[in-house]
Amino acid sequence: MWPDRRIIDLFKIEFPILLAPMAGAIDAEIAIAVAEGGGMPSVPCALISPEKAREQVKIIRQRVSAPINLNFFCHKAVDADPAREAVWRQRLAPYYRELGLDPAAPINTANRAPFDAAFCEVVEELKPEVVSFHFGLPEAGLLQRVKATGALVMSSATIVREAIWLEENGADVIIAQGAEAGGHRGMFLTDNIAEQPGTFALVPQVVDAVKVPVIAAGGIADGRGIAAAFALGAAGVQIGSAYLRCPESRVIAPARVALGQAMDDSTVITNVMTGRPARGVVNRVMHEVGPIAPEAPAFPHSATSLGPLKQAAEKLGKTDFTSLWAGQAVRLGREMPAAELTRALAGAALVRMSKLAG
Repeated sequence: MWPDRRIIDLFKIEFPILLAPMAGAIDAEIAIAVAEGGGMPSVPCALISPEKAREQVKIIRQRVSAPINLNFFCHKAVDADPAREAVWRQRLAPYYRELGLDPAAPINTANRAPFDAAFCEVVEELKPEVVSFHFGLPEAGLLQRVKATGALVMSSATIVREAIWLEENGADVIIAQGAEAGGHRGMFLTDNIAEQPGTFALVPQVVDAVKVPVIAAGGIADGRGIAAAFALGAAGVQIGSAYLRCPESRVIAPARVALGQAMDDSTVITNVMTGRPARGVVNRVMHEVGPIAPEAPAFPHSATSLGPLKQAAEKLGKTDFTSLWAGQAVRLGREMPAAELTRALAGAALVRMSKLAG
């Protein structure tokens, strides 16, 4: 038996395992598989249009009867700085020339828009059971509209102060994101990545500081990690890296190879790829330009000039400019169907916890 059933009962799922909303790496197919395995499916909406979000939810609803988590970024949008963009483009110019691209050619702007009225209308229309946010919470009016649909609201905290703020401002569930976690740091009351606590330090302190259920995220990729999270007081876990090599993920073949070869020390926190701190497997541009580059434009504009390089390199089968977002437990990921993996994770955790209890 699970020692804390609050997430299971709140979300009405079989296992307290949430698929991390890994924008760009997953879509409806893996969400459906995780739901079939008894976990909580997520639809990352940070990189897609409202129309695409509707399409994804429709696909899931047609194939499984399960709760759905829609995830959004809610960062404060920052206009591009032409002077900084020019410096960044100059820094990347040698890569452009190497790949036969024109460094001065016009390129598409970054597409990571924060949660807005258009997406709020999507939430009101689709009525997902859960809506989660990264980088805090949206402004009060939009949040009120989300909660009026009956959706439970989650958001990520990377320090205790953020967790307290989230609870005070309407979050029903808090995701305690340790420094080990892959992808973008959910930080919003701090910008100091040097002070970010790890999962084992963060989770029990968040549990002590808030009354709402806490979900542990970061470095959890097998039954041992899940059991440890519950021992620390978590009521559930959010898992991403363990699912990246499942056949249902959208990870391209060269990236699957890189992820499969990654070791415990293969990931770093970088701002090179998007302008905001995020953890991923080191690629060429992260190694040569960063991992932390002071000249990188503010989020999400750093990604703009990398777009043509990413596209050109991937055509050559290379991940030199591809975001390989993954956490420190990426080595524990497995190549198996996502439904099967979800059941395996839950089963291993229950066995581990029963041994500890006995």
